[in-house]
Amino acid sequence: MITIYNKKIDLKDISKKIIVYLLLLLVAIIMVGPFIWLISTSLKSAGENVFTYPPQLIPEQLTFANYVQVMNTFPFARYLFNSVVVTVVTVLLTVLFCTLAAYPLARMNFRFKKTIFFLVISTMMIPFQLLMIPVYLISMNLGLQNTYAGMILPNITTAFGVFLMRQAFTVVPYEMDESARMDGANTFQILFKILVPLVKPSMATLAIFTFITAWGDFLWPLIIISDQDMFTLPLGLNMLSGTFTSNWRLISAGAVISMAPVVILFMFVQKYFIGGIMKGAVKG
Repeated sequence: MITIYNKKIDLKDISKKIIVYLLLLLVAIIMVGPFIWLISTSLKSAGENVFTYPPQLIPEQLTFANYVQVMNTFPFARYLFNSVVVTVVTVLLTVLFCTLAAYPLARMNFRFKKTIFFLVISTMMIPFQLLMIPVYLISMNLGLQNTYAGMILPNITTAFGVFLMRQAFTVVPYEMDESARMDGANTFQILFKILVPLVKPSMATLAIFTFITAWGDFLWPLIIISDQDMFTLPLGLNMLSGTFTSNWRLISAGAVISMAPVVILFMFVQKYFIGGIMKGAVKG
């Protein structure tokens, strides 16, 4: 403990904070390092060695020719469109159906309520690989092969989403429901006009998780899609790595194109992670 300008400073506390920040900085470098190398590789010219040691993150000759060649070699615009359609519709339907399923489990009283919730949560322990065959047979019988619906419908409701939204609804005081019913509001008005605005952070969290999962989904589209015009970006990247086996510049450029929408989305919606669920209710 030392005193500077009549202020006591604990050297032990400062040293602990420095160690913590250094560890966090090290973890951040380890986590972000591969992405930086990926972007750097995608911007390097053909004459540069991408596997130099130590890694050279700043390209000697900055070029965007790799992105142009990738876009010209494969119909990445079509793949991007397919991914956007599948992902956006999946996110919207997942948030809607999970919210509708979570509302009665959190705000209503009915027989076997806890049993139903337990059964829903228990499905989280079943891996999708065990369900692929029956889901595939159902999709084929419904004629969903090589369609957007075939990629979207099996993923529009998740047990995690129901659990997340139920937990968000349980935090909201029940007095709000009672006050709304006294004012003449029905069930859907209570849900969409009172509760939904209060659980927007949880809905944004569910939307982000769903977006990342749907955007990077590879296994199910690979099974249900055989038409190349219906390929999503993960399937297109798989073809890219098979075509340019030794050209990591082009593979990196394609990976950056696929990763960019996820990063952009997170930059716009990260504010919803800050603040409590009841922030709006306290203000009201």
